Amino acid sequence: MSSPFRVVLDTNVVLSALVFGSGTAGRMRLAWQQRVFVPLASTATAQELVRVLAYPKFRLSAQEQEELLADYLPHTRAVRIPEPPPTVPACRDLMDLPFMQLAVAGSAQVLVSGDRDLLTLADEFEKVFACAILTPDEFLRSKLRA
Repeated sequence: MSSPFRVVLDTNVVLSALVFGSGTAGRMRLAWQQRVFVPLASTATAQELVRVLAYPKFRLSAQEQEELLADYLPHTRAVRIPEPPPTVPACRDLMDLPFMQLAVAGSAQVLVSGDRDLLTLADEFEKVFACAILTPDEFLRSKLRA
């Protein structure tokens, strides 16, 4: 059996899987729970997830936030981002940089995102770093054959 894909999931992908959990998001969650792929996490990406789960619009109690994190973080593999961080393509949204840096530092095979700013960099990123940037549907369809 081959080893699981090393994958970076952007915050919106993780959030959809944890909070909404149906359709594509639910299949993503099930895949990481079944260790079909290994999500990578860095300090910056984990901190962003914690911050976003606390948004008032989600109306999650502190206990609910902890439970959701407990359903994700134990499945991740922590990656230390070196200082200085890896050089990655310029991106309009600076909040996307930690995900690209994590993908490079963690030797990810795929970065999964619905973010247009990241998706527009997909060709360049794959050529330089051998890491595809795919939407959740593309990832499930092409990499997991779901």
